[in-house]
Amino acid sequence: MKMINPLIIATNVLDFKSSPEGVKKTQGFCTIRRGSKPDVAYRVDKRAQLSTPTKQLFPGVFPQDFSILMTIKPKAGVQSFLLSVYNEQGIQQLGVEVGRAPVFLYEDQHGKPAPEDYPLFRAINLADGKWHRVAISIEKKTVTMIVDCKKKISKPLSRSDHTIINTDGITVFGTRILDEESILVMICVGSPMIHSQKKEKKVPQLSLV
Repeated sequence: MKMINPLIIATNVLDFKSSPEGVKKTQGFCTIRRGSKPDVAYRVDKRAQLSTPTKQLFPGVFPQDFSILMTIKPKAGVQSFLLSVYNEQGIQQLGVEVGRAPVFLYEDQHGKPAPEDYPLFRAINLADGKWHRVAISIEKKTVTMIVDCKKKISKPLSRSDHTIINTDGITVFGTRILDEESILVMICVGSPMIHSQKKEKKVPQLSLV
């Protein structure tokens, strides 16, 4: 499937390289890489205010089908939101909660699905203190999560047929995260395919405290 836009890398949009308050450069996922430099991570503590207008991420229409790629190392037992997209009224329309049972939050213009129907991945534990590569693919009315290129689980997403995610609000990164984590987020615009989750792909990483 041809992508309509390139990957949007959250660390670039939020300008982590300039080291804003609460953000510190640290060691990433791979400390040794043959023929290249080690991975870089960004440690983010509770002082950091990480947000951007959603239109800066998606100047046009928010895609109906897309993928979110993460490399994370949550502290054992942590359950907290990594990424949240709010509309101009402050209503959370989309969110990724990582932890012992990850949750994908999605609410379209008709209020679907209801909170009790948010996809919950009980069989996946991301809060075990280990590094994990995670891909979440949203395609039509299905959400699929792949962990470490091995474990794959799909859940129904009871959204409307023609969904709209309002881009007039803001996208917030990790404001609910209170414990140490190491996180990378990329959003594949216009493509729900998870083939981008390749072990050889090198991207910026985040480490949150």
